[in-house]
Amino acid sequence: MATANIVTVEDLEAFKERLLQDISDILSQRKGAPMREWLKSSEVRRILMISPNTLQMLRVKGKLPFTKIGGVFYYAYKDIAKMLEENKTQPPDDLATLLDNGPAKARKRS
Repeated sequence: MATANIVTVEDLEAFKERLLQDISDILSQRKGAPMREWLKSSEVRRILMISPNTLQMLRVKGKLPFTKIGGVFYYAYKDIAKMLEENKTQPPDDLATLLDNGPAKARKRS
């Protein structure tokens, strides 16, 4: 004859707290870090939302370093982040002022 284990509300609450803490720990460990150091072309295209031709042009122009092994291109995650940082632009001064002043003051300028 099987014995029954009774699960109480307190048991469920304790389980929920442990589960949420475990999920939080996992997410905080992965935050900002890629799952892998090296990514294939399809993963890079998905991250950057670019076409295969655009990725090829980044390689040809030397803007994105890569490693090729057996016909497969690999890209270091840190190189992708570096390329994005190097190509970051700042808004023009007049646009920055417009954004800082908000929409109410922007309408007065017109």
